[in-house]
Amino acid sequence: MTDALRHSPLDAQHRALGARMVPFGGWDMPLQYASVLEEHRACRTHAVVFDVSHLGTVECGGPGAFELLQWLLTNDLRKIETGRAQYTHLLDPNDAHVVDDIIVWWVDTERFFVMPNASNTDELLAAFEDGLAHTGDEVVFADVTSGRAVLAVQGPEARALVAKVNADAAAVPRFAVRRLGELVVAGTGYTGEDGVEIHVPAADAPGIWQELLDAGVEPAGLGARDTLRLEAGLPLHGHELGAGITPLQAGFGWVVGWDKPNFRGRAALAGERDEGISRRLRGLSVDGRRPPREGSRVLRDGVEIGVVTSGNFSPMLGHGIALAFVPPDVQPGERVTVDVRGQMLDAEVVALPFVKH
Repeated sequence: MTDALRHSPLDAQHRALGARMVPFGGWDMPLQYASVLEEHRACRTHAVVFDVSHLGTVECGGPGAFELLQWLLTNDLRKIETGRAQYTHLLDPNDAHVVDDIIVWWVDTERFFVMPNASNTDELLAAFEDGLAHTGDEVVFADVTSGRAVLAVQGPEARALVAKVNADAAAVPRFAVRRLGELVVAGTGYTGEDGVEIHVPAADAPGIWQELLDAGVEPAGLGARDTLRLEAGLPLHGHELGAGITPLQAGFGWVVGWDKPNFRGRAALAGERDEGISRRLRGLSVDGRRPPREGSRVLRDGVEIGVVTSGNFSPMLGHGIALAFVPPDVQPGERVTVDVRGQMLDAEVVALPFVKH
């Protein structure tokens, strides 16, 4: 199975550091170096670097690129401008479920980096082909994932340490995008902390990786990235987003550009908006250290009302936390029970994120 997995340009560096490697989205990626707990806390208090090269990059350019992305994705690019990044969704045209959640980097006037999750690049490329029928053919797009690495430096000291390597990269504002020679840098991330993500040619990645480590940034794996995103209340595709889940159910109505004349999946999503959602994603704060796990039942007054999509122990809060789909009338402050393999855990419905900044 390992032979079929794709490898990051930094694969040798991870193995030299003793990383525990695991399959993820078709890639062989580092789960952890020392421990998930230590790497998580290092991100919250210091700075870490994640190799997120498993994310896809589809480069899209040409006179029709803007209109193609406007039709293809939910958010409205008119809200931003060249040199900015935007979070958005790709919907299924039939039932408006979230095929993928995506970051768009608007690099130059007619040039965009569209960045899907690891396993969804092929679906995004197919959607691009479909989009050409709606917007014309003045668009060139290509999967450039294999030619680059993406390094995410995150944490309260991230910018100060990146500045030791590249001062211009450290100065890129939050959700801004800057081309710096061969690098493209964005003030984005997936941890709830400040930081930057650096899009670098594959051949240059090992050198920049080492420079970051020499500057004092600690390596962190996907295990800590997951616990960090959960504390930040951020969704993970296949858990809080995916088949059967719409942006409105997941609480992401703000990424829908209703003022646009049309976008893929708009009619189905508008139907749900007008009828009203049947469930809503909420945070659960558990009494005690035992965490709920995916699939755990959520009960109110002994009656099952929902299911946990992600759950874990919060290193910063010292107790279990979870995300769960529950009826839309369930509000923060209410008490519920979570059934974890027959053990009933008391929990409170809370507003997100769990760890605030």
